[in-house]
Amino acid sequence: MAQDYQTSSAENPLNVINVYDLERDAEKVIPKGGFGYISSGAADLYTIQENIKAFNHKLVAPRVLQDIAFPPDPSTTFWGDKLTSPIIMAPVAAHKLANTQGEVATAKGVSRYGTIFTISSFASETYEAQAAEANGQPQWFQLYQSKDDNATKQMLDVAKKNGAKAIVLTADATVGGYREADKRNGFTFPVGLPIVPYQNGVDQTMDNVYKSAKQSLSPKDIDFIKSYSGLPVFVKGVQTAEDTEIAIQAGADGIWVSNHGGRQLDGGVASFDALQVVAKAARKRVPIVFDSGVRRGMHVFKALASGADLVAIGRPVIYGLALGGSQGVEAVFKELENELLIAMQLTGSHNIEEVKATNLIDNQFAD
Repeated sequence: MAQDYQTSSAENPLNVINVYDLERDAEKVIPKGGFGYISSGAADLYTIQENIKAFNHKLVAPRVLQDIAFPPDPSTTFWGDKLTSPIIMAPVAAHKLANTQGEVATAKGVSRYGTIFTISSFASETYEAQAAEANGQPQWFQLYQSKDDNATKQMLDVAKKNGAKAIVLTADATVGGYREADKRNGFTFPVGLPIVPYQNGVDQTMDNVYKSAKQSLSPKDIDFIKSYSGLPVFVKGVQTAEDTEIAIQAGADGIWVSNHGGRQLDGGVASFDALQVVAKAARKRVPIVFDSGVRRGMHVFKALASGADLVAIGRPVIYGLALGGSQGVEAVFKELENELLIAMQLTGSHNIEEVKATNLIDNQFAD
């Protein structure tokens, strides 16, 4: 079980220089099995590494004489919600692996920052406890659909009752990726998963947890979720033009480009490279959320310039949670925002819409 670890400084409790450092420091306080589950990926870890490297496939041209007084404006509005920045919280399972305060502390930090918190089906805290920390900020619910429609309806009922504004259907995890760190560590969940009525989580491997979810997703599931919940649905895990079209034609209200942080199919395309394909196929018919490999404000910038409307972060937030509780969570968002602001200033971008309009340059020297 993770320890309850909280630092004290108000402005920057972790003295964050970059989020890469947080992973190294978090390894010292998160138990080995939990850290392996959080940090590692599938098989040879090729895709998890490519997720970060792929941002170098595109370059940004600095601009001068653009009449910008620092800082530029990083705020954005999405579906009527005013956000501090387009950086949002991705769904991540079992935050209590990193800190016994778990998702409650994460929700507090995200709320104070002023952005969207995406609650995972496999959270280690109740939906109600997380939603109670929203304080007016939007929260979405990430759904691992059950084989049992009644169980799915039960989860959707709880989400809707507690103010969820959107459902995020994870479509790329109908089976668990081959995660060797979990096998080497003999990892099983030491905490419960109270949201899913079909799996309590305790002492279960991730493979067993996945087996309890639906493994034969189809476009019809989008309509089922939308019709029952009355909420907009994002399809998460889309990485190709073909699946983009299938999801949109099936009624998806948004596309979430993700390869699950390199945790599912090793040898798959880097998420940033997939984003450019998906954005071209979507043709702005629906909004796009992007995640996987985001470690820098410049990564956020390039994702926005490549077609994303929102950029979600996962592992860095969990490392901040491990090291600084809710303050650590907020500090991670602020650090990435600060890096984004510098990138905006030096590229002549007054606001997020101008970032989105930026033309990136192919890097002919990229590996």
